Amino acid sequence: MTASSIDMVVIGGGLVGSTLAWGLARAGLQVTVLDGTDLDPRASRANFALVWVQGKGVGAPAYALWSKASAERWPQLAAALFDDTGIDVSLNQNGGFSFALDQDELDTWQAEMQAIVRETNGRAAPFAVLNGTETRERLPFVGRDVVGSIYSPLDGHVNALRLYRALHTGMKQRGVDYRAGYAVERIEPVSDGFRLIGPKGVLVAKRIVLAAGLDNTRLAEMVGLHAPMKRSKGQILVTEKCAPFFDHTSATLRQTDEGGVMIGDSEETHTSAHATNQDISAVLANRAVRTFPLLGDLNIVRSWTGQRVKSLDGLPIYEQSTTHPGAFVAVCHSGVTLAANHALVVAPQIAAGALSHGLSAFGSQRFHASQTV
Repeated sequence: MTASSIDMVVIGGGLVGSTLAWGLARAGLQVTVLDGTDLDPRASRANFALVWVQGKGVGAPAYALWSKASAERWPQLAAALFDDTGIDVSLNQNGGFSFALDQDELDTWQAEMQAIVRETNGRAAPFAVLNGTETRERLPFVGRDVVGSIYSPLDGHVNALRLYRALHTGMKQRGVDYRAGYAVERIEPVSDGFRLIGPKGVLVAKRIVLAAGLDNTRLAEMVGLHAPMKRSKGQILVTEKCAPFFDHTSATLRQTDEGGVMIGDSEETHTSAHATNQDISAVLANRAVRTFPLLGDLNIVRSWTGQRVKSLDGLPIYEQSTTHPGAFVAVCHSGVTLAANHALVVAPQIAAGALSHGLSAFGSQRFHASQTV
């Protein structure tokens, strides 16, 4: 196949890649997205669809404020997607609860929230600490095993499938050339950009964005970037649909707009296997039923796992290559939470040719610095 020249290529069409591609197209660029196949280990298929700020950024105030800013921008993102596509992503930002099943758990979370407030000089997301009685006054279906909760009004969730569909529909509306099953095996910097080489041929791009999730580690090294990641396998249970009982969200349990309940909050760091673990399923289900006893009457209809895209320290990585300018990388775990920032802040900066100083806290230099201490 003859090599063709393209202005901007985004490698990866998952949640982060499609959000950036749509944002780049909104900024006026001609964008091509090179995506993998349906059988690739996509993190997007296992996301919990949270817009979640609570508890994020202990010891990392820049991340706490970055997450807060994106949550605040989410209504703007939802409205822009609707204007482009007519698709309602079902944003529900009625606030989120973290349910504690013992006092030590509640005390630990409260201490973490207070630390974030101190570290951000009071600019952190607002929150309230509720005891068990106060929690049940707000949420009458909460069980007696819940000793208290942390509530934050900025937290929320969306319909993940509609969000993904809206982004891809929006890309099409704005002329993005989306190519599925287009693996990139090698990237070669050349005088006029980058040669992208794979089984389907060669493309030449003037600029590229690496948004390939777990594959960013491999690709980044080819253009002088650094994106070290760790294993972080999560597992999710989904119940049958039921009558509405929880019009908020939590980091471990949420009722979708369609009525089903998603249950999560596990992490395995020692395996890359895709199979579910029944022992973990039992722990997740037990905690969910203790939180909301009515869940004990529901059937589990689906269960799946996925490998999260998580850097070594869990924080995002945004960087342009110093040795090969025009090559950018974007890595993050919270692809839904940070989607508003990616579309409305990061994409316009990439389109303009440089990331702002405000994103320097998320550069890969932090990993080099930690290795020399």
